[in-house]
Amino acid sequence: MPGRFDGFDDFFPWYVGQHSRRPTRWFHFVGTHLGAATALTGIVTRRPALLAGMPLISYSVAWFSHFVIEKNNPASFGHPLWSLRGDIRMLAMMWQGRDGELDAIARQALRPPRAA
Repeated sequence: MPGRFDGFDDFFPWYVGQHSRRPTRWFHFVGTHLGAATALTGIVTRRPALLAGMPLISYSVAWFSHFVIEKNNPASFGHPLWSLRGDIRMLAMMWQGRDGELDAIARQALRPPRAA
């Protein structure tokens, strides 16, 4: 996992490259939404213990996809805040029907650097 990025815009393509397969991204999408629904249920029913379900559900579903589908470590292990921001951007793009654009970003990020 690269340790240094010049900023979030430098990080985001690498982040998407760590989610190069559509099923991985869709596991993130479903896990995040299930976690949010659990937290919302906790708020509506006044059961604050359900709020703890949000990160538990969201991360377990997402991390499963990394270990089983991508066969890599989650980016949140090394860059937790940028990973959260990257996940929000990635999910927003999916909501906008831009999964094909994410495919292109991932392909570019995974392309080996050219020799100088």
